[in-house]
Amino acid sequence: MAELLQNPTILALAFGALAMLSVGGIAWAVMYGRMSEQAKVDKRREAIATRPSNNNAIVAAVRQTDANKRRKSVQDTLKEMEIRQKAQAKRSSAPPMHLRLQQAGLKLTTQMFYIISVLVGLLVLAICFFLNMPIYATAVLPLAAAIVLPRWFVNFARKRRFKKFTYEFPNAVDVIVRGVKAGLPLHDCIRVIAQEAAEPVRSEFRTVSEAQAMGVTLADAVARMPERVPIPETNFFAIAIAIQQKSGGNLSEALGNLSRVLRERKKMKGKIGAMSMEAKASAAIIGALPFIVMFLVFITSPDYIKLLFTDRMGHLILVAAGFWMSCGIFVMRKMINFDY
Repeated sequence: MAELLQNPTILALAFGALAMLSVGGIAWAVMYGRMSEQAKVDKRREAIATRPSNNNAIVAAVRQTDANKRRKSVQDTLKEMEIRQKAQAKRSSAPPMHLRLQQAGLKLTTQMFYIISVLVGLLVLAICFFLNMPIYATAVLPLAAAIVLPRWFVNFARKRRFKKFTYEFPNAVDVIVRGVKAGLPLHDCIRVIAQEAAEPVRSEFRTVSEAQAMGVTLADAVARMPERVPIPETNFFAIAIAIQQKSGGNLSEALGNLSRVLRERKKMKGKIGAMSMEAKASAAIIGALPFIVMFLVFITSPDYIKLLFTDRMGHLILVAAGFWMSCGIFVMRKMINFDY
């Protein structure tokens, strides 16, 4: 053993081995912390690499839940609108007189309407006495005039107002679409229409704006518009606003599609009117022909046609002719009146 220790080669090898072990230990002590940190980083990278699939699944599940909630909200809104429209259809088929006057844009109360009806009947009664008509004509004509003429005028004004509203309404919807795209609130767009649009759109949107000022929600204020203007266009608008208020969504896109649908309906109406104009002209000529012939015969031979107005049998012939003429006009009107 002493000889081995005295050997310089063995001593050099021993000292070299001890130095290598010392250096390795020192290096291991220095690098251990870094190696453990690198292992943690690798584990973190593996966790991040495996996480997106789980995140995508969670995001997809959340989106599906939101879509289901939105679909349920839209379905509930459509059901409410359907129930409301059914009740409104029952009222619009035979609305009360005060609602008809409001829909016609006439500033009359129900009492004033009935007073005017009585005055019309008295005027026709005076005309019958002045023309010395038979007693049954004097009894029937004033009553028929008091019942028919004022209601016919209200219905005529009502339809004319609906026609004007249908013509101007797409422009109002376009104003809302442009305003919403520009960043204006919806109630500000409605206020602009209430101030700048043409009648009767201006008055209807003014009513909506005033209802909002009184605390009524926008969806409820717009939902009352089809009661005042019972046409499909206002129903579409009320449904779009109600769905947007309850379930959210792109209002400008929805109203833009609505505006396009309204303009396409207007084009279709014009096309139908052009295609049916020949039939309408023929129906007008056929309907007016008996009256023209009667007038020409009265001018050329008054004694020949006077029997229709003086003889009892002539009166019956006039009543029968009027009945069949009415049936013919009704049939021709149904033939040329196209739904779209």
